Amino acid sequence: MDELRSIIEIPRIWEDLAKIEDGLLESVVSDDAHLTEISQHLLLAGGKRLRPILSLLAAQFGPSDDHRRLKAGIAVELIHVGSLYHDDVIDEADTRRGAPSVNANWSNTVAILAGDFLMARASEVAATHLSQESVRLLAETYAKLVEGQTRELSFIDSLDHPITDYEKVIAGKTASLIRTSARLGAIAADADEEVTEALSTWAWELGMVFQIADDALDLVATEASIGKPAGSDIREGTFTRAVLDAAAGPDGTRIRELVATGRPFSDSAVEEIIDVVRSGGHVDAALKTAMARLEIANQSLWVLPENETRAILEQLGAFIVSRVETARSGF
Repeated sequence: MDELRSIIEIPRIWEDLAKIEDGLLESVVSDDAHLTEISQHLLLAGGKRLRPILSLLAAQFGPSDDHRRLKAGIAVELIHVGSLYHDDVIDEADTRRGAPSVNANWSNTVAILAGDFLMARASEVAATHLSQESVRLLAETYAKLVEGQTRELSFIDSLDHPITDYEKVIAGKTASLIRTSARLGAIAADADEEVTEALSTWAWELGMVFQIADDALDLVATEASIGKPAGSDIREGTFTRAVLDAAAGPDGTRIRELVATGRPFSDSAVEEIIDVVRSGGHVDAALKTAMARLEIANQSLWVLPENETRAILEQLGAFIVSRVETARSGF
């Protein structure tokens, strides 16, 4: 969060985000105190709140200035956090954001129900405070999240699908909600159509960059820097862009031999796969792709007024990619 604050030097954004934090907790209060506790568990654990921040930034480009921008931020974060409850069940995760995951603290059933509750409350917020278009957009986005996650599960333990399938996965599970976050903020502020489309295109590409960089980070960072062991995706049988790229080339034979042993992979096998991927330049290739998408994202911003907020949007993508370079410099 401190890193984002150094980029986004607009006090009002952080004042609004504080209101969104309160609104998130209020939105998931239930008549059942136990459900309230569970639903607030991950919200209280914190997080970067990237998606509501994007809603607030996008709202800077519209003429209206009312509570709708806050409600847009609340809605997209509830969708995001609800999906994390479900993801932790799928991944059998024990922790999330430095705290015990809901499924570990309570049970898988409870985590699924709480995730559903957060999603329902997101829809309620949108239906009460935002436009019909916004309600439809949130529903469509959640469908894309499910499609992306389902597609990813179908490729577990497989090295034999093309990069295009990987891109479809991250488009659904990550880029779709990041795009919606910016679009919803623009709509909430009554931004004109050209501005809304420009922000949507920018955020879509930013979402793709975000996931490509995050997947690369898993291959270069230390456990201390990302809060989980390096190679967590590999350990789960999820092979991201750099690994797929390596498996399709001259290094593929050795990677396939290591993967053929089956999960759970030994630490030495995971470390060797990472070494092969990194030494073969495949992380660099993934980052090159991210930078190309970042260029497309920033070009879409040219139709926006040249102001402080636009400059911040241009910096956000570079910040996301720089996280990988910073982590790699530790080796």
